[in-house]
Amino acid sequence: MFKKSPHLNFTLFFTLFALGGIAFSKPVPAAEGDMDLIGTLTQKLGVTKDQASGGAGSIFNLAKEKLSATDFSTVSEKLPEIDGLMASAPKADGLKGKLGGMSSMLGGGEKSAGGLASLAGSFSSLGLAPDMVGKFVPVALDYAKGTGGDQVMNLLKGALK
Repeated sequence: MFKKSPHLNFTLFFTLFALGGIAFSKPVPAAEGDMDLIGTLTQKLGVTKDQASGGAGSIFNLAKEKLSATDFSTVSEKLPEIDGLMASAPKADGLKGKLGGMSSMLGGGEKSAGGLASLAGSFSSLGLAPDMVGKFVPVALDYAKGTGGDQVMNLLKGALK
């Protein structure tokens, strides 16, 4: 009734082979710099990749300022990609000093403005509202815990108080 075509057999074989390859393939690891943290920040917070990497980098730069060299070495060993993120953070423009001045007028002092409030300028230069700092930090801490363990998360958490 129907003639078998060699072309049809090849097409059918190739299609099944391709589908089998898709079904059994392993996920391709993310490229360097395109890690879970950035993806999570962009998905959960609706920010761009540049805003996500710059904001995360600003947070890690602050942690580096606050942690001892030994503690930060522990963090960067477990989260080696943070060096690239820190490089993508916007450069400080003197806002930290302005915040310190305002804080001292309110009875705080330079120390109280040196915490998360000091990230407002960096986030602003990324086009992010200052309240986004409070949304980035828990995501960064969850990432640190998932990737580097409780010790790394606790080191960062202590530095970001």
